[in-house]
Amino acid sequence: MRIRLIIFPGYYVPHIGGLETHVDEFAKYLANDENYDIYIFAPNIPKCKDFEIRHNNVKVYRYPAFEIIPNYPIPNIFNIKFWKMFFNLYKLNFDIVMTRTRFFSNTFLGFFFAKFRLNRKNKLIHVEHGSAFIKVENEFTNKLAYFYDKIIGKIIFKKSDCVIAISKAVKEFIVENFINGEGGEDIPIIYRGLEIKYIKSIKENNDIKERFKNKLKLCFVGRLYKWKGVENIIKAYEMLPTDIKEKTVLIIVGYGEDIERLKKLSGDYLDNNVYFTGKKDFKDAIGTVKACDIYIHSSYRGGGLSSSLLQAMCCGSAIVASPYEGGDEVIINENTGILLKDNSPNDIKNGIIKLVNNNDLIEIYGKNAKKFIKDNFDWRSSVEKYKKIFDNLLKNKI
Repeated sequence: MRIRLIIFPGYYVPHIGGLETHVDEFAKYLANDENYDIYIFAPNIPKCKDFEIRHNNVKVYRYPAFEIIPNYPIPNIFNIKFWKMFFNLYKLNFDIVMTRTRFFSNTFLGFFFAKFRLNRKNKLIHVEHGSAFIKVENEFTNKLAYFYDKIIGKIIFKKSDCVIAISKAVKEFIVENFINGEGGEDIPIIYRGLEIKYIKSIKENNDIKERFKNKLKLCFVGRLYKWKGVENIIKAYEMLPTDIKEKTVLIIVGYGEDIERLKKLSGDYLDNNVYFTGKKDFKDAIGTVKACDIYIHSSYRGGGLSSSLLQAMCCGSAIVASPYEGGDEVIINENTGILLKDNSPNDIKNGIIKLVNNNDLIEIYGKNAKKFIKDNFDWRSSVEKYKKIFDNLLKNKI
């Protein structure tokens, strides 16, 4: 039996981020099964092709959209092209609708498409990636997002035919804040996989390696906004003893609403000891991580399981990690890295000092982290778990 699946992600490639690569790689590996016809309906940010076919048979439709708040796209309802694309979806007979992360407007769009129709409703699977309420610099935005979450988010969790969490932290957040423990035991946790072979094939960035060849290189990769706690890395770096600062540099890869604030926070260290590379594509970002020695995961509570953290582990980096955004699920303290009690500047500083003063640990933790990823984050096994859920849902299809 052929299964027709449509995914409504918050963003999709070429937009850069963990959700984007998660969805793209999931679709790629699921597409290896010829019994699946896969469609993706996503905001066209950044502007690119309205339609393309990826991974042999994954059909991608990108609709007109814009951002009122950075990193939160909404459909351009004033553009007739959006409505034509959306209503054309009704001409296709989908078996399953999948949404990704509750707080994106595209998730509500997918929910509406699955459940509000005159004929037979679609089976709806919601995959949650978040483990906290939205937290940005603007408090009004935070409050607005909270009320949206508690109303729309709760409806999505209650009315979906199946809810999947991408980490333990995500499942705990869902149970505590949206379903009050009812049915929490029925929420499966399915970790993402990684493109391990592709990451292994990427060469380290020789420019960075040569430019800072006499320095230990600390790095971070991700979106530069409040949730990621990058300001705490910068503050931690400033607190380091002078002798450690003299033999290290901090390289920050990424972009986002906080970039100018973070540059200002860096003060005299900007372009001296602290370097911002700006936006990098996946290959360049991985090459940068491979050229560095220590990866710092500084997140606050929020995301489900940081893709950048997993990728850094896959590269064999020594990790200093906060327990949030999946840190405490993959960093085994004194084995795959240093797991901090919190993401405070002082905790991060102490983690950096421990590694800088012991080069042997950098090598040991890096090797252990690499093996941990190889053993636990295989896309093939993750996709098989999804397929079992699809089969069970469709057995009960009315």
